[in-house]
Amino acid sequence: MNDAYVVDKNLGKKLELEEGDLPRKNADGDPVVELTQEQKYLFDTKGWLLVPGLLDDAEIAAMREYALRVQNDPESLPEHERSYVAGPLQKLTDHPVVVGFLNEFLAFPHLSSPECYGFRMEGSGLRSPAAEEGRQGVFGPHNGSGLFRFAVDSHHYQCIPGKAFSGLTRVVWELAPVKMRQGGTLLATGSHKAAYAAPDSIQDPNSAVWETYECPAGSVLFFTEALAHSTCPWTNTDNARVGIFNLYNSVGSRWSSWQPPAELVEQMPPMRQTLFRDSYCADNVPGFRYGGQNMRDRVRVD
Repeated sequence: MNDAYVVDKNLGKKLELEEGDLPRKNADGDPVVELTQEQKYLFDTKGWLLVPGLLDDAEIAAMREYALRVQNDPESLPEHERSYVAGPLQKLTDHPVVVGFLNEFLAFPHLSSPECYGFRMEGSGLRSPAAEEGRQGVFGPHNGSGLFRFAVDSHHYQCIPGKAFSGLTRVVWELAPVKMRQGGTLLATGSHKAAYAAPDSIQDPNSAVWETYECPAGSVLFFTEALAHSTCPWTNTDNARVGIFNLYNSVGSRWSSWQPPAELVEQMPPMRQTLFRDSYCADNVPGFRYGGQNMRDRVRVD
């Protein structure tokens, strides 16, 4: 039940969610994992949420090996598979926990269905710093104050009592262990709603402004790009970071110029193809055309 009064597209009426408006299974047929009330509250108030230990050891090993192969030995793969949304990494794009999160904070129900996601993917990459000099990564705080930004720049965050919308959302899969304050991502908790400009102390990675996390391999971090955040230089000598950074946006917005190889997308299940609906066409997905000319035919006109 949708208790919040979210204005619909027709004459200011309330948006009412109906059965079948949002997918309950992902492209692999796995049930979507919905957020708990605590997880919703934590993400809305903090601007980030960590869900630890979602992948098993076999999945982690296969995904880590593939990601490093794309980075270090791409010629060993067919050209269209030299991507961080290919091979075993493909399952991360619409993992049941990811879909559950994005259904809540990003999906637009009128452009969604049981076979079509109500959000789109517009970026994927690998971050693999290590403790050696020159590979640790650079501290560089950016973004924040997303509650007051124009929606057109995507780095915005909207909320009313009972509902929130994260315009540009980062999903980070940590495929190696992250130790506290020895790597990962620094997050200025609550800064997505900050009414004041950041203090000078935000330029100090040891400032109380910054929070971070530790987690086992196979964990996922969600944060709104409206939040101030930064790389935390990697100093963990036990292992390098293997982080898959996926980026999602609303259906009608585009921030980056990234797009996966067309041949790769065409080999994906039809439902997963809808993640890339403004980039490639798929004849077996209704209303899914190149360039976003007709992204979905299911827009209601009641």
